[in-house]
Amino acid sequence: MRKVVFFVKLKSCCTFAEVLKGTVSLFLLHTIMISKERIVDLAQSFLEGSTNYLIDVKVSSTNKILVFIENDVNVSIQDCIQLSKHIEHSLDRELEDFELEVSSPGIDQPFRNIRQYYKYCGKEVDVLLRNGEKIKGVLEKVEDTKIEIKPFASKKPIKKTTTEKLENNKNVFLLNEIKETRLHINFK
Repeated sequence: MRKVVFFVKLKSCCTFAEVLKGTVSLFLLHTIMISKERIVDLAQSFLEGSTNYLIDVKVSSTNKILVFIENDVNVSIQDCIQLSKHIEHSLDRELEDFELEVSSPGIDQPFRNIRQYYKYCGKEVDVLLRNGEKIKGVLEKVEDTKIEIKPFASKKPIKKTTTEKLENNKNVFLLNEIKETRLHINFK
């Protein structure tokens, strides 16, 4: 009778040939999951002092690592390559098999950092408030705890439950009232 064993990954403690010969006892070998905190620490230490900053890190159960960085002007391919090399050289592929992608978050992704609000000040944005209201307009002003939006002309008035009404049809929203903000994409 033959035993069938699935190996997710062999550690450096034995070779596949040793397992097949039976010179090593059989046990389930698994992949070590890389922690998000470790990748965040590696990325932040590398980016410290540069014009780039960390937006988000995602690590799947299969060790697919996605790192998103931003810059107040633009993120270059060279910026992504350098950070990717730094993270890759800081991890041991013999112990931790992984797939790594470093990029900017993409134009369709929500803002995750106050610096993104400053970067896109004067641009058109789509704001979704925690109460479900959607506002489309120009991001007029950014402060540490609030933003000012001049809404596009709309047939429906914006409900004034938690926002301040300003002159010239501008609205102020506290950042903690906002569920997400995205750059408005216009295909015209």
